[in-house]
Amino acid sequence: MAGLRILYLHQHYSTPAGATATRAHALAGALAARGHAVTVACGSMAGAATGLEGPFRRGRRQGRVGAFQVTEFAIPYANAQGPAARMAAFLHFAARAAPLARSGRFDRIVASSTPLSVALPALAARTPFVFEIRDPWPELPRAMGQGGPALWWAMDRIADAACRRAAAVVALSEGMAETAVAHGAAPGSVHVVPNGCDLDLFGPQVLPWRPEQAGSGEALAVYAGAHGPANGLDLLLDAAAVLRARGERRVRIVLAGEGREAPRLAGRIAAEGLANVTMLGALPKRRVAALLAGAQIGVQCLAPEPAFAEWTAPNKLMDYLAAGLPVVANMQGRAARLLADGPCGVAVPPADPAAMADALAALASDPARRAVMGLAARAQAVRRWDRRLLAARFCDIVEAASH
Repeated sequence: MAGLRILYLHQHYSTPAGATATRAHALAGALAARGHAVTVACGSMAGAATGLEGPFRRGRRQGRVGAFQVTEFAIPYANAQGPAARMAAFLHFAARAAPLARSGRFDRIVASSTPLSVALPALAARTPFVFEIRDPWPELPRAMGQGGPALWWAMDRIADAACRRAAAVVALSEGMAETAVAHGAAPGSVHVVPNGCDLDLFGPQVLPWRPEQAGSGEALAVYAGAHGPANGLDLLLDAAAVLRARGERRVRIVLAGEGREAPRLAGRIAAEGLANVTMLGALPKRRVAALLAGAQIGVQCLAPEPAFAEWTAPNKLMDYLAAGLPVVANMQGRAARLLADGPCGVAVPPADPAAMADALAALASDPARRAVMGLAARAQAVRRWDRRLLAARFCDIVEAASH
């Protein structure tokens, strides 16, 4: 296929130098490697590293990052912002990106949600577009009671329009694909391309690093991801309290990341004297890779909301598998099925601190079991989730998309 001009709209784009997800970076690079001229349009997310330096002019800066162009709008965003500030940032980005989408300079548009408002510039253009669903909105906010009926109604209308008008819909899980069909997408236009494993960034080749608080005899159980209401990290602090009460000193829970809940969680750790918990804040992806190389267990945690069982596809789980770590997750559904493969981990009930503590302590006390599970995790990462293979499928979908 002759090279296409592709606009990739993703408000939260980051290179691996940042502390947030890099799926868009990998997929944009894969499209460029096929000979397409790719422009990524993004905002300025806290913890992200767009690869651009220098001042903003008229609210934007642009330049080449690797094999593609990046246009970054000076629209600050952070997970720690309140709902009103976040909504303002979402709408501001949609407004700034709309003229770019409508410019006529592109043959394809990829609109990557969340936020759901990223679909608005694509809907305003006459260009065939691919709608990528990383988290189903408004299904998840509605399930968690975030927002309200008026906001959910508006998001439903945007999701309906995006799913019906898109030339193709890419969902990260089968559960998300079902929400797309429910919003009116033709079943034949919906494709599942899950998060993949970066086998070069994470794995046995990485030099390990452990925080200074970690004792030589402690197994590090690492949660590396967002610290927001949806992540339900109080469960891990509750588990830490259970471990402390039992006199269990072989486990240290490590939280790496940032978000709205981080200050409160830090306050709780201090108030309760949870010396077996370490908070590191946001780390660049390469530093996370070193932390996982020095860890013994990966921890996946989400709020105990039944919808999360099939509607989420956490990229941190892929990082743990790529790093060859056994995983403990408080999730049923999709995540539990992945961990059963091998097996490479343990799924515990969503809201049971004692069960979480049991699973962590059991793995901490059994290096041989950890080693077997870790090998199974890495094998699954290589066999099923190599990001390069998934990126090739994504490229095929974008190339085939048309009105």
